[in-house]
Amino acid sequence: MLLEQIKEPNDIKKIDKKKYPELAEEIRDFLINKISVTGGHLASNLGVVELTMALHLVLDMPKDKIVWDVGHQSYTHKLLTGRREGFDNLRKFGGMSGFPKRNESECDSFDTGHSSTSISAALGMVNARAINGTDETVVAVIGDGSLTGGMAYEALNNASRMNSNFIIVLNDNNMSISENVGGVSKYLNNIRTAKNYISLRDKVYYSMLDKPHGNAVIDAVRRTKNMVKQMIIPGMFFEDMGITYLGPVDGHDVNALKKVLNEAKRVNKAVLVHVITEKGHGYEPAVKHPARFHGTEPFDIETGIPSKKREKANYTDVFSTIMVKLGARNDKVVAITAAMPDGTGLKRFHNIYPDRFFDVGIAEQHAVTFAAGLATGGLVPIVAIYSSFLQRAYDQILHDVCMQNLPVVFAIDRAGLVGSDGETHQGIFDLSYLSSIPGMTVMAPKNKWELSDMMKFAVGFGGPIAVRYPRGTAFDGLKDCREPIKLGRSEVISREKEIAVLAVGSMVETALKVKDILKQKGYSVTLVNARFVKPIDTDMIDELVADHSLFVTMEENVASGGYGEKVSEYVYSNYKDARVVTISIPDEFVEHGNVDLLKKQIGIDAETVADRIMAELN
Repeated sequence: MLLEQIKEPNDIKKIDKKKYPELAEEIRDFLINKISVTGGHLASNLGVVELTMALHLVLDMPKDKIVWDVGHQSYTHKLLTGRREGFDNLRKFGGMSGFPKRNESECDSFDTGHSSTSISAALGMVNARAINGTDETVVAVIGDGSLTGGMAYEALNNASRMNSNFIIVLNDNNMSISENVGGVSKYLNNIRTAKNYISLRDKVYYSMLDKPHGNAVIDAVRRTKNMVKQMIIPGMFFEDMGITYLGPVDGHDVNALKKVLNEAKRVNKAVLVHVITEKGHGYEPAVKHPARFHGTEPFDIETGIPSKKREKANYTDVFSTIMVKLGARNDKVVAITAAMPDGTGLKRFHNIYPDRFFDVGIAEQHAVTFAAGLATGGLVPIVAIYSSFLQRAYDQILHDVCMQNLPVVFAIDRAGLVGSDGETHQGIFDLSYLSSIPGMTVMAPKNKWELSDMMKFAVGFGGPIAVRYPRGTAFDGLKDCREPIKLGRSEVISREKEIAVLAVGSMVETALKVKDILKQKGYSVTLVNARFVKPIDTDMIDELVADHSLFVTMEENVASGGYGEKVSEYVYSNYKDARVVTISIPDEFVEHGNVDLLKKQIGIDAETVADRIMAELN
C-alpha cells in the first residue's frame, strides 16, 4: 500500500511518478472509508487529492507554507504530513481536528475555518519572509466560492503590488457548499469553457517546455500572452489587476499540476494558478450530491445514505417550515442567505418564492447591508446565517441596521456549541456581540413551537431583532407552555421559591433536568424561560426576589457580555441580600468534540450545574 509509505512530510517524493494515480485512488478510498465512520467534510477533500499531492511534490514541508482557505479541504494534506493514524479520532474530543491547526503540526501554517481569509494571511507571510530574509515558498489555496467574499479582493488588490513570488491557487469547482452564484462564478465559467484558448495554450506551452531553448520561447510567448488572452477571454480580471494568471489546468492531473506550479514558483510577483476540480471526484454519491457530502454524518459507502435515520426534526427543519408559512402570509417577507440555502433551511422558500429569495454568496457583510437596503424599501428581510459566520458582519449590523432602526430579522442558526467543527464554528458569542448594540432585540426559543412564535413576533416587530437557535434535534417538550410573546417578558414555567433558575433558549431543556435533580434533594425551585436576552425581564426579577435568595442563570454563550452578566448587574445593583450564580461557557475558545461531552467538560451539563448550585447553597 503506497499510503503506508508516507509517514513523514515529503515522503510522497519517494513515490514513483507512474504510481501517482494509484496513490490518489488509495487516498480517496481511505478518506471515504474513514469519513463514513466518523463523519466530516468529504466532497471538498475528494476534489483536491491530486492538487494536494502536486503541492507536496513541488514544495518542501514544513519550510514552505500552504494556507488553506476555510481549511475543511486539508484532509489529504494531513495524510501527506504523516497524520494517517489520527483519522480514527477525526473531529472527536481530544482527537485530530478537521481543520488546519498550528498546534497540531508544523506543516499547518495557519488556523482556518471561515472563508476568504487565505490570501490575506499568506500575503502577511510573504512580507514577513522579506523582512526576515528567508526564501520559503508561500501558497494560498482559495476556492472559487470564497472569491464571493470581499476580503479576498482586498487581499488581491494588495497582492498586485508584490515584487517577489507569491502563489495563489484558485481551486475552481463551481461550488461553495451549494452551487456558486453571481458575477465571479459567471466570469470563471467563461474561462472554463474557453476551449480554444486552453487547447492553444497547452499545445504551445507543453510542447516547447522540453525542447532546447524552450524556456526562452515560452518567455517570448508570455510577453504577448496578455494580448492573446484579451482577444479570446474578455476581461482577464486577474491580469488586469497586475497578477500573473496561469491556467486553467486540470486539477486531477498531478503531472500537469506539477508543471504549472513549478512555473508559478519562477514568477517574481503574485501569480494565480487556476485549477479546475470536481467536488466529490471519485465517489459518485458525492459528485451527485456535493452539498449533502460537504459536511456529512456517518454514511453507508455503497449507497451514500446516512447510517442513522433522523427520527425527529431539527431546528433548521422547523425554521424551513416556518419560513414557507411566513412567506404565504406576508408578501413583504424576503429571505437572504450567504451561500447556504440548504444549510439554513431556505431551499424550500427559494423553490416556492424565487423572486423573494436572495443568495449573495459567501458575503455576510454584504448580506446584512443588502438586507438593510431591502428594509428601507418597505420589505421585511429575514437574514438566515450561522452564528459563527454572522459575527463577520458585526459592523454592518451596528452601523447599517441598528443605527437606522431598520426592521431586519436575524435568524441565527447553529447558536451555542456545534461540536465537531470546533473553535471556528462554535456559536458561543452571539448573545454578547448582538446585545452590545443599541436598538437590537435578542430572543432565544425553548422549543420548536416557540421558535415558530418568535419568528412570527419578529416579522411584525418593526425594528432590528435576532432569534437564535441551536444545531440539532428540536426540543419538543413543554408543548403546553406557550404564553403569548410580549416584548421583554419571560415565561415562568413552574413557580416555587428559594432557587430561581433563569434559562436561555436551548438551556431550558437542561434546566428541567437540573430542577428534577434539585427537587429529589429536597430543594424548592422556580424555573423561568428567559425568552429575551435583550431586554432582560427586570419585572420578573423584582417579583421573584421577595421569596428567592438565589438566582441561577443558564446560557450557551460565553460569560463576558452574556445574559448572566446582565442579570448579575441588575440584581447586585438593586438587592443586597440576593445572590446570582451564572452558568455559562468560560471566556475561551472551545475545541471540537461531541456536544454532550463538551457541555460536561465546561460545566454546563445538568449534573454539574446541580452540584454547583448545591455547593453555593451549602
